[in-house]
Amino acid sequence: MDEQQTTTKDEAGRDIVLSARDVTVGFGSKIVLDNLNLNIYKGEILGFVGASGTGKSVLMRTVLRLLPRRSGQIKILGQDFDELNEPQRNALDMRLGVLFQQGALFSSLTVKENIQVPMREYLDLPPALMDELAHLKIRLVGLAADAADKYPSELSGGMIKRAALARALALDPELVFLDEPTSGLDPIGAAEFDELIAKLRDTLGLTVYMVTHDLDSLFSVCDRIAVLGKKKVMVEGTIEDMLAYDDPWVQAYFKGKRARSIVPQDGHASADIRLAQDSRGK
Repeated sequence: MDEQQTTTKDEAGRDIVLSARDVTVGFGSKIVLDNLNLNIYKGEILGFVGASGTGKSVLMRTVLRLLPRRSGQIKILGQDFDELNEPQRNALDMRLGVLFQQGALFSSLTVKENIQVPMREYLDLPPALMDELAHLKIRLVGLAADAADKYPSELSGGMIKRAALARALALDPELVFLDEPTSGLDPIGAAEFDELIAKLRDTLGLTVYMVTHDLDSLFSVCDRIAVLGKKKVMVEGTIEDMLAYDDPWVQAYFKGKRARSIVPQDGHASADIRLAQDSRGK
């Protein structure tokens, strides 16, 4: 199989970066995901949401081969891991980046050393070059240069997220997985992190799969949203699609008291968005 194959296309001609088809995942007698289907398209930020315990992180970990699936097919960048040999799998892994929910930095390593972990695992580079690349990633995510020699225990929550993002970008991936990237951050820090994600997507040409509960992230930076419920993807589309979807949980989530107002680029809120605003007394 051609290791440089990057995407397949859907019927509308969109490049599919990640495809899950009829994916079933379970633990013992409990089925968490049942014949789930999902596409993620090149260059988009997809927000993946659902009620707690529905399996959002389970799907992400299944895609990353951290959890086994019982059936179904997953293709990433046009390739099926099950059909690849070990060198091909390593080559595909290098095109992926992952930020886990709490950052998952190694506490005994400095920020620079954490960023270099993927480099040491997949590449054979001289130490001076790895140092240079690590410092580049540190600047890329907006950390000060002196963060390089700090340990995770010396970092704030926002700095940990940025350091973990720098590690996720260590090998210049094409597809980045973010698991609750703004959890634990104050509103200002969360907004700044959202802006960073959008900027990196635009400048580096990334595709982003974001598992999140953060409504502000969904409204401000996500191009599309997929809602997990009843062990499947219930609905996927834009914010306006979510506001129009006739399901009690989806309506409560996107039009509830914690929802926010948005104004599309044309400057005119749609009827559904105005309804969401009205429901909050705005």
